[in-house]
Amino acid sequence: MPETNRAVGLDIGTTRVCIVVAEKDEFGKLKVIAKGSSHSDGLRRATVVNINKTSAAIKTAVADVEREASLVIHGVNVALSGAHVHCIESSSEISINQSGIVNDSDVHRFLEKARANIQNLDVNHEVIHVIPQEFIVDDQGRLLDPIGMAGTTMRGTVYIVVGLKTRIRNIRQCVERAGLKIGALTFKPVALGMAVIKEREKNGGVMIIDIGGGTTEVALYLRGAIQYTEVLNVAANDITLDIAHGVDVHEDVAEELKLQYGCADTRLNGKDEDIVIPGGEGHSQRTFPRSSLTVIIEARMMEIFELVRDALIGSGYYEDINAGVVLTGGGALLTGVVELARLVFGLDVRIGYPEALSAGSQCDLYDPMDATVMGLVAHVYGGNYSGDHSFATAREVTKELPPAPVEDVLVVQEQGVAWKKVVDGLQDWWAKL
Repeated sequence: MPETNRAVGLDIGTTRVCIVVAEKDEFGKLKVIAKGSSHSDGLRRATVVNINKTSAAIKTAVADVEREASLVIHGVNVALSGAHVHCIESSSEISINQSGIVNDSDVHRFLEKARANIQNLDVNHEVIHVIPQEFIVDDQGRLLDPIGMAGTTMRGTVYIVVGLKTRIRNIRQCVERAGLKIGALTFKPVALGMAVIKEREKNGGVMIIDIGGGTTEVALYLRGAIQYTEVLNVAANDITLDIAHGVDVHEDVAEELKLQYGCADTRLNGKDEDIVIPGGEGHSQRTFPRSSLTVIIEARMMEIFELVRDALIGSGYYEDINAGVVLTGGGALLTGVVELARLVFGLDVRIGYPEALSAGSQCDLYDPMDATVMGLVAHVYGGNYSGDHSFATAREVTKELPPAPVEDVLVVQEQGVAWKKVVDGLQDWWAKL
């Protein structure tokens, strides 16, 4: 097979499986080659409960991409989420090599020692990421890139992401039964951080809230590194269930009502109107006030935001959120969600869209639901592509390319190979571990 620089990301969600194939254009921006998606009903709260259904959904999404882009996909980079994933802070201290100049080998030893220093990690969990939060070389602290610094000792703190081995094994089985290999598993908040937030936000203190179907995932970035994460077992599907019970309709109808008429903030209610509820299953056609639907949605969304706020206050990081809140996931598409979040948090709030896509992209991914997969493909290239620049400009490649030949796509190799990239730029390196 010819060598290619194309990469693939796979997000296996509670309600949707999404896969994206992308490559970097000549200006370093991500050019989307193809996107595929399928309905997912083999997971509950981001946890696999039916391997056959999940692998079938993956196959469907992959087939769409392969057909659209004339690609044969063998490996994927997969997002990992769920309440079984949690993070542990650890620390490390090493002597710098004899030259007195920090090199990549020193950083490797530092992180390996931090991993070994983990306390209370039982045999049922495995390490997913070891993410540097701060390096201190002698008396110089708050370093994200210590390479080339002179000193005798290096110490600091790291954020170690761990997950249950059995849950991770089930994800692997789903992917492998779909005929694919996993190149890397990436904790969803890490991928989101590479897709929708800028470096100045990471430095100033920004909170990401991903409102998925089964879980709401939270990450706090500060001083350029991830500092806190939380996974809540309440999310957009709970809104659908609330509507189903409150309106007395089937879940499918409730989901349609949420998507078509849903609003998360009663303050935005204008002139009320009656929504026509179709008949069926013993019910005749009837109407339901749209304002009452908003009350149902607002109550659950308010609960989600208050749980997030209380968790951040308890962590001690709430006062450090100086760059605001970024909302992603399907729940971020609800009308009024930004306004409600501003009310609860008292902070600036925006929707997180995948940024800096190439003008040559073959499909539209300007959607907060696609943030995770775009972060995954950015992870392949070892950097954050959501820098302080605008979307594609006229000087970029805009001509149509000939159909891509049948070829493989890149995956990130398992953790050890990532060390080869250290010397290529440690400023973004922490995010891809």
